[in-house]
Amino acid sequence: MVTLIDTRADRPRHPEKIHRDDSPVLRKPDWIRVKAPGSPVYKETQKIVRENNLVTVCEEASCPNIGECWSKKHATFMIMGEICTRACAFCNVRTGLPGPLDPNEPENVATAVEKLGLEHVVITSVDRDDLADGGAQHFADVIRAIRARNPKTTIEILTPDFLRKDGALEIVVAAKPDVFNHNLETVPSKYLKVRPGARYFHSIRLLQRVKEIDPTIFTKSGIMVGLGEERNEVLQLMDDLRSAEVDFMTIGQYLAPSRKHHPVMEFVTPEQFKSYATVAQAKGFLLVSSSPLTRSSHHAGEDFAALRAARLAKLGM
Repeated sequence: MVTLIDTRADRPRHPEKIHRDDSPVLRKPDWIRVKAPGSPVYKETQKIVRENNLVTVCEEASCPNIGECWSKKHATFMIMGEICTRACAFCNVRTGLPGPLDPNEPENVATAVEKLGLEHVVITSVDRDDLADGGAQHFADVIRAIRARNPKTTIEILTPDFLRKDGALEIVVAAKPDVFNHNLETVPSKYLKVRPGARYFHSIRLLQRVKEIDPTIFTKSGIMVGLGEERNEVLQLMDDLRSAEVDFMTIGQYLAPSRKHHPVMEFVTPEQFKSYATVAQAKGFLLVSSSPLTRSSHHAGEDFAALRAARLAKLGM
């Protein structure tokens, strides 16, 4: 569990959460524990990230899989800075007013992808409600820079919702990422407390619109469980995603970054995760990843290969 104070500056990481009462902490079960990072390859990945002045969601969101992924030279780059304009109750990314966009970032990301030798890369971002297009053009610039330097690398993006940013989605889709991911995060009944700046059905429509613009792009979305949701709500959410023709669904355990964040209401068992996967597969997703440590970009390269194979099998090719 992390602190609310930013270790790189004497300021609150989450000013909106400072005065909240501490939430109770549930003891983590054995199936949630991971090894501490520190392998030589992990340190090499860290060095490349630092040298290119990049931010990763692996670090900023305190991902439990960072040791495994960075030891394989897999990193998820977080563009447009490290400060988010939203204040979601589950997230550990800093909240506040972001600075200006870095015009060198697209090329820096492309360089890091080349140095890491990535066959598949995941690009995400903070929410940038302060920008007229929500950062859509910057996403497109990063995609095109990666393509120019690494033409064989497949690109997956994990975007914000571009709420009230007309035309933003079209700019991103025109850059033709291979996978367009936008996470619902939780069931609609929990949005007011967990994701108050977002709108559930806007996010569903966003994913649906990607398919309408370019049906060849794989779409993907994920949720966390353990936030107090009911099973039937998760099953309804699956139906909502399928109505938007989403190809790939991820389900993982919510882990509270601090006692000021939304509390963990339950540790969902591995058996329950397997049950969710069985139901989701029956509903028609091309691919489902459902486990306690599943995260949006965990095993993304292997998952992309499986997605392509599943689509070809469905088409009888």
